[in-house]
Amino acid sequence: MTSELIIDAQPNEISIALLEDKNLVEFQKEERSVSFSVGNVYVAKVKKLMPGLNACFVDIGSERIAFLHYLDLGPQFNSFEKYLKQVASDRKKLYPIQNATILPELPKDGSVQTTLKVGQEILVQISKEPINTKGPRLTCDLSFAGRNLVLVPFNDKVSVSSKIKKSEERSRLKQLMMSLKPKNFGVVVRTVAEGKRAAELDAELKTLLRQWDEAITKVQKTVDRPQQIYEAEGRAVAMLRDMFNPSYSGIYINDEEIYQQIRNYVSQISPENVDVVKLYKGNVPIFDNFNVTKQLKSGFGRTVNFKHGAYMIIEHTEALHVVDINSGIRTRSDNGQEGNALQVNLGAADELARQLRLRDMGGIIVVDFIDMHLQEDRQMLYERMCKNMQKDRAKHNILPLSKFGLMQITRQRVRPAIDVNVEETCPTCFGKGKIKSSLLFTDQLESKINNLVNNIGIKYFYLHVHPYVAAYINQGVVSLKLKWQMKYGWGVHIIPSQKLAFLQYEFYDRKRQFIDMQEEVESK
Repeated sequence: MTSELIIDAQPNEISIALLEDKNLVEFQKEERSVSFSVGNVYVAKVKKLMPGLNACFVDIGSERIAFLHYLDLGPQFNSFEKYLKQVASDRKKLYPIQNATILPELPKDGSVQTTLKVGQEILVQISKEPINTKGPRLTCDLSFAGRNLVLVPFNDKVSVSSKIKKSEERSRLKQLMMSLKPKNFGVVVRTVAEGKRAAELDAELKTLLRQWDEAITKVQKTVDRPQQIYEAEGRAVAMLRDMFNPSYSGIYINDEEIYQQIRNYVSQISPENVDVVKLYKGNVPIFDNFNVTKQLKSGFGRTVNFKHGAYMIIEHTEALHVVDINSGIRTRSDNGQEGNALQVNLGAADELARQLRLRDMGGIIVVDFIDMHLQEDRQMLYERMCKNMQKDRAKHNILPLSKFGLMQITRQRVRPAIDVNVEETCPTCFGKGKIKSSLLFTDQLESKINNLVNNIGIKYFYLHVHPYVAAYINQGVVSLKLKWQMKYGWGVHIIPSQKLAFLQYEFYDRKRQFIDMQEEVESK
């Protein structure tokens, strides 16, 4: 199996697509203006205590108030709290954590009222991004994640991933990290660390320790609170950190800055694979070039088709996701209704596992499969679903079919489910239902080009249009494109873009910056 990571960086957002054997299996999208990110650390202030919930609301310096439950304070909260006061008391000399005292653990049955007070400063880390109307969820049990290791201040223990089965390897890693880690730091050894050399793990540990030092130094030197003191890696690097494996055939990025970030990161964790990171310079949009746009259009939406005419309907409510499986126009199986139901359900299990990763659906998922009467068929479906979900990195739990034919799945929810709107708003009537004649569309485009070249003074630009329209403009020996170039200069470039509707168009300058040339008055 070959894997490719495609990163599309636009002025307002960054989108990341993971392809396995050219099939889209994961998709992430993040607005560049979004300030919340799992892993960010803040010096925050307690805003309001909620005794009934045994929790509090915390001001982290953003418009949205964050939520912190008593159980998320972590067992070492008292140690963090004392150390924070020691650091803040001396602006010139940083109090080393190795000299700090680890205090007794916080009792699990305690109360937020007796532990915190309004206005108190605390160190917090985002553990879950805002979802719907809920603000970000916080934890005081700080950690700094790398590819092979996770650094945990005030823990002083070494834990090894349970997925590393060999007792000799577990013992080697534990002894190695005990000898490398400083006092008052704990380390969690991740699964990918299996078989790694001591020098490689030591280098990553030093990187994580440097991140801690930089964060706590900001605490010492800053006066204005609340304030962010540590920013987790960008979405592209963070996703790559958890997903990277040497089998990647290519990591393609269309942005120079992000390309350098990814290349530097890969050179640190896997120098022999740094050449798989490539800067995409093609004129066609990067998602179109790798067939991502088409798969996004077909993979999202309320109805998703899969094998032989069958389809599933995916609905999202505040509490859970509901999935209904239908056989559609599928031809009957030779084994009768039971065989037909089994084949549809097995195909649905394959597609559903992909959809959960693709949409990053979390929380409770209830799936209504087609009824099957044979117990061996129901067991086969359950085993198929469990096998398909083995590739999913998110924590999940799957229950066998209930007597009503429902399968219940819980999946870790860290950020909101990805939602891609596959419906297109008419770009020429803006939903009013009346448009200019389609025959006049190219005349309208030429008017825009004339305005751009002769009035605005932009002579080199890219015009993105629907692939069908691009084919029409480029057709013939003396094409419409050639006529425009002869009239307005050779800086006119026509680019087919699959994300655009039929009569939609977009202009970009030489630096690929969007030029707004559309006006709603055109549809009047």
